[in-house]
Amino acid sequence: MTPDIFTTLIAQSLNLNLEAVRNTLALLAEGCTIPFISRYRKERTGALDEVQIAAISDENERLQDIAKRKETVVKTITEQGKMTPELQQRIADCWDATELEDIYLPYKPRRRTRAQVAREQGLEPLALVLLQQHTRDPEQAALPFVVGDVGDVETALKGAQDIIAEMVSEDERSRQQLRGSYRRTAIITSKVVKAKADSDEAAKYSDYFDWQEPLRRCSSHRLLAMRRGESEGILRLSIDPVSDEECIDRLKRHYVYGNTPCGRLVGEAVEDGYKRLLKPSIETEFNNLSKEKADEEAIRVFAENLRQLLLGAPLGQKRVMGIDPGFRTGCKVVCLDAQGNLLHHEAIFPHPPVNKRMQATVHLQQMLRDYQVEAIAIGNGTASRETKAFVEDAKEASVPVFVVSEDGASVYSASKVARDEFPDEDVTVRGAVSIGRRLMDPLAELVKIDPKSIGVGQYQHDVDQTKLKHQLDQTVEFCVNQVGVNLNTASQHLLQYVSGLGPALAKNIVDYRRENGAFTSRSQLKKVPRLGPAAFEQCAGFLRIPNAKNPLDNSAVHPERYAVVEQIAHDSGCAVSDLVGTGKEASELRARVNINRYVTDEVGLPTLTDIMQELEKPGRDPREQLEEFEFDNRVQTIDDLDEGMILPGIVTNITNFGAFVDIGVHQDGLVHISQIANRRIAHPTDVLRLHQHVEVKVLEVDRRRNRISLTMKL
Repeated sequence: MTPDIFTTLIAQSLNLNLEAVRNTLALLAEGCTIPFISRYRKERTGALDEVQIAAISDENERLQDIAKRKETVVKTITEQGKMTPELQQRIADCWDATELEDIYLPYKPRRRTRAQVAREQGLEPLALVLLQQHTRDPEQAALPFVVGDVGDVETALKGAQDIIAEMVSEDERSRQQLRGSYRRTAIITSKVVKAKADSDEAAKYSDYFDWQEPLRRCSSHRLLAMRRGESEGILRLSIDPVSDEECIDRLKRHYVYGNTPCGRLVGEAVEDGYKRLLKPSIETEFNNLSKEKADEEAIRVFAENLRQLLLGAPLGQKRVMGIDPGFRTGCKVVCLDAQGNLLHHEAIFPHPPVNKRMQATVHLQQMLRDYQVEAIAIGNGTASRETKAFVEDAKEASVPVFVVSEDGASVYSASKVARDEFPDEDVTVRGAVSIGRRLMDPLAELVKIDPKSIGVGQYQHDVDQTKLKHQLDQTVEFCVNQVGVNLNTASQHLLQYVSGLGPALAKNIVDYRRENGAFTSRSQLKKVPRLGPAAFEQCAGFLRIPNAKNPLDNSAVHPERYAVVEQIAHDSGCAVSDLVGTGKEASELRARVNINRYVTDEVGLPTLTDIMQELEKPGRDPREQLEEFEFDNRVQTIDDLDEGMILPGIVTNITNFGAFVDIGVHQDGLVHISQIANRRIAHPTDVLRLHQHVEVKVLEVDRRRNRISLTMKL
């Protein structure tokens, strides 16, 4: 298939400029990454963003898959000797996967069906005679076919009806007609399996014990919840049109030409074909389509939550104490330097049952002094509130305390990445280190953990795992490259997400750094083994070197455009360093630059505008500033909650139907979308973001099911 066909189809499908799509596909074919294309090839793409470029890439892959499927279809039909010029053209013009399968269905090799048996018995001509409905006596027409395995007229007519039933079920017109009915009227119904109705595991699905609604209105989270209940054997689901009789009547209008003996036989075959073949096929199709749609929405929400989490506010390079709180096993305390290296660890026991509070206080204060701790990070799991209260009493007033999400910390601590980093430490120490590092730089630490374990998705184990991994890996890659990476401090795991690198080159960079010391310029990357010109082009702009001799090495200005900045500096009568920064003199110098003078065929206004913005704040971090937070001391557990209480909280997860908020009782409460604002909103993200500090009021507490309903309408 020619690329121009793909270009045209993609441009039409995504409503994008044809030339922008053509150039984007060419860049992708050259091996350019999406972050690189969106940041450094704006002139060629018409300044398409990462989302649009990713959509082009995905649509291109979809079309390639259809093209490969077409080859199989053409080959199979040709081998059967049934290919015609008209059929060949229909297949060539088709770019819809469902339509292609409809075209292929009559020719598709299949298991031995009732219709296939009847064909082998020579009954297909009789089926065609009945379909034409020209004979007044079908039994007389069937007599010549009573031979061999066909013992009587009734058997012959039944076999012919089986063939007609299959023909009806495979007819494109029939399938499209029933699809239309399903699209307009399909109802999804959920019933509880009676044997499981009173079980403890069934309680969480009680809303769906007797539930039905139009399929087109069924939200992603409800569909996935019902499907999970079905997979656990608690619910039984079905998808049906509003009226089977109406669907059958519509089909009969195409095949039955009157109330004749032949017409009645054909009508019976149509009804059999509908119930036995066509309806189950279309129901399965809509089951799969609705699941795909629900998956896409769930994955989209998960990816957006992950993006917000990865771009969470960093504390920065400060000396941090990380505490993994606990009661019986104590609190594991680690002290980290400003680069996140482990300096010291020990366990303290300020809580019952050990209750060595005085000793724990002395040890904590000693560590704060010895390691000049500038901030304290406490995990938000068991004993978090109690540990924070203890630390606030024991520490010096000037050291800020932050509560950090522990989601995924245990997964990290037992992972190969953690074992490689701390081969001589146990999982509790590794977990505490992860908590401390998350405060310093959430992005750098969270990339080490499988995104599914971070706790910001719903039904992540129920959706298509291949699509989920693709989307989440892409989200991590986008975030890493949006922020940029310190070439001299980044871990191997963080570096592998940088545009153009990957695990092998990331390891080579770390090894080179270990053997040769810190990088002093981006050009040194060319000395890294196996990092060739193509990889350098893709990665260099996203790697930062603070305090480099050339200030552009700590910016998002790509080395391929250093000459442009040098020319601007030369024309301005100053050094490159004089153009960089927020100072008054640098601002005045930049204000006098007419960037239109530097436009060329290769460098356009979008790139020049980006360069000038980078000169203003080289290496700027797009993430927000970190804020301290305090839970309400009146509540420690769900039993302390009363309806009407107004409490501070932190948004921990956002879904289509609302947001979950941590109010400090070890069980997040739900703010339904209808309770988020005093106006109608399309999605919770219109108002909220992950880790946002909010005030909520307790609406209802269901202690039996451990559920808390909250409102932001105060």
